[in-house]
Amino acid sequence: MSLLRAMATVGGLTMVSRIAGFARDLLTAALLGAGPVADAFFIALRLPNLFRKLFAEGALAVSFVPIFSESLQREGRPPAIAFAEDTLALMMTVLVPMTVLALAFMPAIVWVIAPGFIDEPDRFSMTVEFARITFPYLLMISLVALMGSVLNSLNRFAPFAAAPILFNLTLIAALLGLTPLVTTAGHALSYGVAAAGVAQLLLLAAACEVAGVRIRLVAPRLSPRIIRLFKLMAPAALGAGVMQLNLFVSQLLATFLPVGAVSYLYFADRFYQLPLGVIGIALGTAMLPLLSRQIAAGAGPEALATQNRATELGLFFSLPATVALLAVPGPIITVLLERGAWGPTETVGTAQALAAYAVGIPAYILVKVLATMFFARQDVKTPVRFAMVGAATNIAFGVILVFPFAHVGLALATSLAAWINAGLLGWALVRRNLVDLDRTLLTRTLRMLGASVIMGIAVYFAAEALTGLLSGATIERVLALLLLVGGGAILYLVVAVAVGAVDRRELRRAIRR
Repeated sequence: MSLLRAMATVGGLTMVSRIAGFARDLLTAALLGAGPVADAFFIALRLPNLFRKLFAEGALAVSFVPIFSESLQREGRPPAIAFAEDTLALMMTVLVPMTVLALAFMPAIVWVIAPGFIDEPDRFSMTVEFARITFPYLLMISLVALMGSVLNSLNRFAPFAAAPILFNLTLIAALLGLTPLVTTAGHALSYGVAAAGVAQLLLLAAACEVAGVRIRLVAPRLSPRIIRLFKLMAPAALGAGVMQLNLFVSQLLATFLPVGAVSYLYFADRFYQLPLGVIGIALGTAMLPLLSRQIAAGAGPEALATQNRATELGLFFSLPATVALLAVPGPIITVLLERGAWGPTETVGTAQALAAYAVGIPAYILVKVLATMFFARQDVKTPVRFAMVGAATNIAFGVILVFPFAHVGLALATSLAAWINAGLLGWALVRRNLVDLDRTLLTRTLRMLGASVIMGIAVYFAAEALTGLLSGATIERVLALLLLVGGGAILYLVVAVAVGAVDRRELRRAIRR
């Protein structure tokens, strides 16, 4: 499977997942509001989600896939599957006792993660109850992550990319179907999380069966590959932990600002994360197994070419996204959020934060691509070290910029830190002779930038011309925004082809695929 086709598969399914997640958020807000039940559920969900981000989908993926792909390339499928079975045995040895202990000592755990609930017995006990229902999700999603990593290494990207869609749809079904049957909508959501874990596990197990992969549960053993996996996972988990700390500090600084700042950043981040998730996750997921196999096979020129084309793809999508969000952040927020209690003041504050976040979109995408070049070579420490520098820089810039620029300074600090992280990764790759930027990449990047600027200018003036519709009735707003976004995308594509930012024959082949 080509890099572009794999990226399209993962990116398309990720987009569907984000839309389903947005629908789930709207339904959750409608049924739970922002009261004690909602607080209890979100705290209960935080614990398995934190471990999922740190280990199951973060450290495991970037550590397991290169070793599995190397074994697959050099020794064939049976030894690679044996490594997956050893990994499964290790995971079960750790996760099953941890789950049992967590369920037994959940009151103490909630006491640590939600100390503010201690003086409210009803909310505290509700959080404990919800957490006991949701925590086993961690065990199931860890198994899902392992099977998904195996399938990705075999160029079967769709099942793992579709799993989050199933999660969101299951929670929506639980809210609609279970809420009348249980005590609160929070209970329905909690049972929905557990059911979603089972549904995702069944989906990936069925996909493995179709792919001819059977991962049996064997007795745990510390094989040489498992020891290597341990050595790679430890720094990867540390890097993920640093990023979580970074998010916490940024949120903490925002609490010192006037009312509304936290909300402006939250909603701006939701919009900013859409291109990051669709482009960055898709590109990193598609690139890692392909590049790992090429490096394991000693195919140096092919690996360098893959790196260049991945960088090119990342810039092709991220540059216009940045320019568009800089050109028209206001109309986007107006159309999608401005109704009810949300007025022009909130729109302006969120649009300013969104523009500041947009500055860092290409850098974030480059970080995903450049870090994957290290992960494929089984070097996790270097990206993690630079991620820690980026996190420290984010905090430092945040402290410096928060007071003169308020919430916009915090968003801008995130973007600047992403550029520093990308610069450090690029510098390290050049110094180690692990990249060879070809003329095609350099010339196409300049042409992409030119096409993006032309599109941005056109979209800005189009938004001015559509001001009446963008502030009119709901249907008029939506149609005007679709016209603005769709027209901008078509214009960018036409200009990009015209100036040679993308090869017309490659584009035609990609569309046919």
